Amino acid sequence: MVKVTLKDVAAAAGVGAATVERALNGRGNVLPETAEKIFIAAKRLGYRTPIAGARHGLVRIEVVLLRPETYFYSRLNRAFERIAALLDKDIQIQRTFAREDDPADFSRHIANPQARRSALIVVAPDHPDVVGSVRKAASGGTPVVQIMTRPALELPYVGIDNEAAGRTAAFYMARMQADISGTFVALCHSGAYENHKARIRGFSNYLRDHANPLHRFVEVMFDEDDEMKTIELLTSAFARYPDIAGLYSAGGDNAAIATVLRRYCRRPVFWVGHELSDVTRAYLKEGLMTIVLDQAPEVQARRAIDLTLKRLGLIDTDIDPEPVRFLTVTAENL
Repeated sequence: MVKVTLKDVAAAAGVGAATVERALNGRGNVLPETAEKIFIAAKRLGYRTPIAGARHGLVRIEVVLLRPETYFYSRLNRAFERIAALLDKDIQIQRTFAREDDPADFSRHIANPQARRSALIVVAPDHPDVVGSVRKAASGGTPVVQIMTRPALELPYVGIDNEAAGRTAAFYMARMQADISGTFVALCHSGAYENHKARIRGFSNYLRDHANPLHRFVEVMFDEDDEMKTIELLTSAFARYPDIAGLYSAGGDNAAIATVLRRYCRRPVFWVGHELSDVTRAYLKEGLMTIVLDQAPEVQARRAIDLTLKRLGLIDTDIDPEPVRFLTVTAENL
């Protein structure tokens, strides 16, 4: 095997050998952007490991998430935190929580980060300004990976097949109630996310493609994960459609749904929702919830980091291009 030298790294990074020596040994006087290029070139060429702890965060991967108070994003955030602890000190994962209700601010952050970023992993609302800023970052040379939702179809995505999740919810709901007459309704956060729209699209398309005269899909309600709004919308739906037999919550408030089902439901309702948590486990055991579709955020986080490292040239591992497999959980397989 041919030994890799400082000159080889310098040639790959487009700098002088003295600059490489200073960067890899933490001697200073090297711009962060240059040090990053040198580090990536050294890793790619398999150059000897420099002095441990000489550098910190030469490669900075920013992960932009939403709503840390929600179960899913809290779980996703913890997954990135655990992964960060296992990486080289040269690689930093910076987790940022953006405001989904302020697209202009979200867009400004993507376009003008507070600190230098080497790559971006982002949960992007399907808003023209936000999507435009994400595309601009990618076209400017920053590796971008979309996670959980995919508003920019041409950019890399890590997450489940959301349309398939919606079709799966409809498959179980319709097939397991084939001889039961009733209406189906759905709850969704809003139209702000492509993943939610894809779930509803899949749910609706399955019911259309496998029409049953006993079933009617009558309404999609947007609750924005607001407890009071969920209760109001669902209570009103039960008043209008007393024969509701199926409910798909594609991103709604599960606790509020449970409150309404306990209070107003006069007949069993086939309820399919997302994310396995202590709360949804309890609903499954109680028989209030029928099926939970869990989208394995830990797998999404790991694959997003691996894909980003590969696009930066830091690893050669093949990354599975297929959607992350979601889990179908019932009371019988908890």
